[in-house]
Amino acid sequence: MNKEVIPIKEITNFQSRAEEFFPIDWYKEMLHHHPVYYHEKTNTWNVFKYEDVKQVLSNYEFFSSEGSRTTIFVGANNKQEKPSPINITNMDPPQHRKSRSLLAAAFTPRSLKNWEPRIQQIAAELVEDIKENSDVNIVEALASPLPSLVIADLFGVPIQDRHQFKKWVDILFQPYDKERLEEIELEKQNAANEYFQYLYPIVVQKRLNLSDDIISDLIQVEVDGEKYTDEEIVQVTMLLLGAGVETTSHAIANTFYSFLYDDESLYGVLKNNLELVPHAVEEMLRYRFQMSRRDRTVKQDNNLLGVELKKGDVVIAWMSASNMDENMFDDPFSLDIHRSNNKKHLTFGNGPHFCLGAPLARLEMKIALEAFLQKFSRIEPVNEFELEKNLTASATGQSLTDLPMKVYK
Repeated sequence: MNKEVIPIKEITNFQSRAEEFFPIDWYKEMLHHHPVYYHEKTNTWNVFKYEDVKQVLSNYEFFSSEGSRTTIFVGANNKQEKPSPINITNMDPPQHRKSRSLLAAAFTPRSLKNWEPRIQQIAAELVEDIKENSDVNIVEALASPLPSLVIADLFGVPIQDRHQFKKWVDILFQPYDKERLEEIELEKQNAANEYFQYLYPIVVQKRLNLSDDIISDLIQVEVDGEKYTDEEIVQVTMLLLGAGVETTSHAIANTFYSFLYDDESLYGVLKNNLELVPHAVEEMLRYRFQMSRRDRTVKQDNNLLGVELKKGDVVIAWMSASNMDENMFDDPFSLDIHRSNNKKHLTFGNGPHFCLGAPLARLEMKIALEAFLQKFSRIEPVNEFELEKNLTASATGQSLTDLPMKVYK
């Protein structure tokens, strides 16, 4: 079933790319004055407070992932394809548990431990290619290529094809645009077909020659006697590709933006104490990942949010706003890597649909920062940089296309 896409832009009504990139004033306004907000034009309820967001995300008896409307416009709506059996974002427990268990086979603690040296090698090679005492576009040099190179390596695809993954992701994760809807849907369908044609033979080949990679893990996993077909594995990898590339690239780029324009002393602090890097990663996910949200459909009438909700109503939970809730985080509108509870952010969600890829994203961010910090003593912004001209619409809101900076050995 193709869901009706809710045009988020009509709710936020941001006036510039930069405002959407860091909508801190809007979040402050909504948290303080409209914590539970009905938007008439889109017929949606919107929640911003930490406890309300957590409730909507986790209480699936009242707030369902199944529904006819969504804020998510990713992948391809190819009517010829069979309904994907792995579309766990649109399932509630108990059906969701089996599908998630199958998918979780690709993200075990053992896997992460095995992957860490591989990710470190990719990050080290990218950082090594950055010239000392020069200007560099950190998006192009590190933030953009790292996640796509990592996920392609973990899939076990031929090394020369890794850059193609990022191109497919960029197309499949274009945001909803009413004016270009038909054109975008055609582009997505073509990209999905190209991806399928590319990966299906690789999956078939791996069945005959299993190795240490995600595709081989998915071939072997079995839950309650059920296993994935080759076609389903391709669909699973497409889900992982999107979840593991666009968002992590965005988070790494935003972290460097924060070093340059939020707190210029922070880079030096981390350079002198690499043990603080994991804390910095969590605070960046809380403070700088700014368009994290999920929608749910009301399953039965209730007033759990302090308003009368009817069955079929859509509620949008703004996780990034909840990360700015003063009832959960002290002085939330400031950046503080020493914050004791910053790991309680809801950027990765909460409840049954908590992001499976969160440990991998955290690991990639940590490794990327450590590799960079170990090579360069300091960084500086470039004078002529204009934020508004260096952003592009993406599934994560506005993403940096370029972030030039000076790097010093």
